[in-house]
Amino acid sequence: MDTTGTPHRTGADDAPARQRLFEDNRTNWDDRAALHVASGYGIEELVADPSLISPEVAQDRGRLGDLTGLDVVHLQCHLGTDTVSLSRLGARRTVGVDLSPGSLSRAREIADRAGAGIEFVEANVYDAREAVTGDFDLVYTSIGVLCWLPDVAAWARVVASLLRPGGRFLIRDDHPMFMAVGDDVSDGLRIEQPYFQREQPMTWDQEGSYVPVPEGTPRMTHTVSHEWNHSIGEILTALLQAGLVLDSFEEVPFAAWCPWPDLMVREGDRYRLREDPDRLALQYVLTAHRPGSPGHG
Repeated sequence: MDTTGTPHRTGADDAPARQRLFEDNRTNWDDRAALHVASGYGIEELVADPSLISPEVAQDRGRLGDLTGLDVVHLQCHLGTDTVSLSRLGARRTVGVDLSPGSLSRAREIADRAGAGIEFVEANVYDAREAVTGDFDLVYTSIGVLCWLPDVAAWARVVASLLRPGGRFLIRDDHPMFMAVGDDVSDGLRIEQPYFQREQPMTWDQEGSYVPVPEGTPRMTHTVSHEWNHSIGEILTALLQAGLVLDSFEEVPFAAWCPWPDLMVREGDRYRLREDPDRLALQYVLTAHRPGSPGHG
């Protein structure tokens, strides 16, 4: 998910420069993992109740369907609470992939406590095909994921490469229009960030994350992170060009987090604009599949 603050631009014109950006994001998410565990993050509830499903997975349970006996990979899994939830929906094999070793060490602990047999793999999402063995019936990713990736076309090719024929893909993410709105909303919602993918990222330098933490929680030491926005058209085109078939696409006026407390209200586990919520899409959810007959290797 996005952070708040004032961005500045930084170059990313070659592979070493881009690798440095990924390294900044990796260490930033190592620090965030500690903050998120300290915040609660629904971890104790998930561990205590073997029937519980995370709110992120629960809202798409109808789209996910019965996962009994299926092989599932969760890209950018962070602490693995959604990964545990996918496992609880009956998956035969569940794999979580993430860039951050700090996140994965906590994810393994959470999964062990929850009694979920999950394989966690440390890898940049662009390297997931090389890092993970086997093909999958479902590739899942959600929420606040694509903003950390510079090249949406390369990402889509990785997604397609992980699916066996007939395999399905589901992404729920922050809407790029939502991501383009600036943080200062004292004069209303204003478009301040790029809507379309750019080579140069938005670079942020800020302590904290998108969840409140108790007083006395150690401060972040790696505060720099880099983000890229991707338009809806770019995302759809990337998946289609990677060979996937679009099954459904929906835009919704709800968000998983609250960047504008003065303008938003909470409804259950989600947030919406207090006034005229239908004027801005805050999330989208997309499902697609790889053509061919389902089968298990």
